[in-house]
Amino acid sequence: MGASSGFPVDLVLFGMIAAFLVLRLRSILGRRQGFERTADPRAAARPPVAEVPTIDAVAERVPARALPDPVGPVGQALTRMQAVDPNFQAMRFLDGAEAAFKLIVADFAAGNRDALRPLLSDETFAAFESAIAAREAAGETHRQEVRAIHAATIEAADLRGTIADISVRFVTDQVNLTTGRDGAVLQGTDAVTEIVDLWIFERNLGLADPTWRLVAARSA
Repeated sequence: MGASSGFPVDLVLFGMIAAFLVLRLRSILGRRQGFERTADPRAAARPPVAEVPTIDAVAERVPARALPDPVGPVGQALTRMQAVDPNFQAMRFLDGAEAAFKLIVADFAAGNRDALRPLLSDETFAAFESAIAAREAAGETHRQEVRAIHAATIEAADLRGTIADISVRFVTDQVNLTTGRDGAVLQGTDAVTEIVDLWIFERNLGLADPTWRLVAARSA
């Protein structure tokens, strides 16, 4: 019997390889679809910032957070704060600081004084209100959007009696643009730019009010 009449082993092998590839591709696609449904921001426990179509974009919204060394001076100050207020937790504070950052930026751009008032100290509110009033008088429009928060870290902490101050360093992607009456760009750009800010929040831990108010803000 010649080689041409033998059993077609090569066809069987090709068939087995093709079947394996089909099963492998199907399993990969199945896992991807399940992961995408789980990562849907509308189903997440935290409130969604925006509808985001890709998994990578969802991951960008989760900022890197770093707590200071508990034996260092900043860590020891945070420990003393918890002794004054047992409900204080540094990581929970960072959650609130991140939310406050986005709210304050959006409300300042919109000129929403009523929303800003409870989030700022008296002095900081006066500075923000003055800037908003000057912008309105000049007919300027300010656009500021936080597109992503890459990092939120505690840089410093201080406790004086029951008055607590915590400095947070934010690394964010923002659009920051001011235009005049005619729509011409006066300052900033509509391109996404990485910005580093240092914000200082203050709270009287001896009071029932849990609000941390912004007392100072500057670019780092």
